[in-house]
Amino acid sequence: MGRLEGKNCIVTGAAGGIGLETCILFAREGANVLLSDISGPALEKALETLKSKVPDAKKLDTKVTDVSKESDVEAMVKHVDSWGGLDVIFNNAGIMHADDADAIDTPEKIWDLTQAINVKGVWFGSKHAVLSFREHGKNKASVINTASVVALVGAATPQLAYTASKGAVLAMTRELAMVHAREGFRFNALCPAPLNTPLLQDWLGDDAAKRHRREVHFPTGRFGEAVEQAQAVLFLASDESSFVNGTDFVVDGGMTKCYVTPEGPATAPPKNNAR
Repeated sequence: MGRLEGKNCIVTGAAGGIGLETCILFAREGANVLLSDISGPALEKALETLKSKVPDAKKLDTKVTDVSKESDVEAMVKHVDSWGGLDVIFNNAGIMHADDADAIDTPEKIWDLTQAINVKGVWFGSKHAVLSFREHGKNKASVINTASVVALVGAATPQLAYTASKGAVLAMTRELAMVHAREGFRFNALCPAPLNTPLLQDWLGDDAAKRHRREVHFPTGRFGEAVEQAQAVLFLASDESSFVNGTDFVVDGGMTKCYVTPEGPATAPPKNNAR
């Protein structure tokens, strides 16, 4: 415990999934946490959940933010500046739109919306984080940006706007890591595999073929859990990763390294120790 003791942290996309699990872990490790998302009601529900899981949490607050708007992102960071300056930001907010398809069938408005949230949102978050780090004299600061394994491998179930946006996140994160390394600001990209979240499970539904087409690629025989991603984010946020910079931090159960999956039963998911 105490791996983020006294650090001021922002998590975007905090209302559920990886974002909420990360907020829970950050709070348990002594951080002051600002939960940010586009939905006010969803944020309030997430805050209630966080308080119930971590009753002795330190400073917690929420900020409704549209990360595609720079003024919103600037206000979000300024909110934490009032706490004494930002130490960690997890640029996690993103979308994968149901109308996202291939080069022929993806509507231009869906392409533009996806890039605005997934790419510009990370840019704005990184930009205003750096300005805060400098203003408050932070020489140990961490930025974690959510990318995806689809930025590393191709998929025959196309989501072109999403895939392109996550490739941009990887490239941007690497460059920012080099540009700001001498200032002590670390930038790393999280690359999750498909996860066992309500969003994915609702989308897969009872379609066994659709589910099998994805599960078959996991050596573990199962989807990942959001808390398994949050554990990686916690490491990247903490000083334990002080020499980790510019990485594509892949948390995928070995999916991107697998040619033929093992035979036998699937491994059981871990007990959710973030809850």
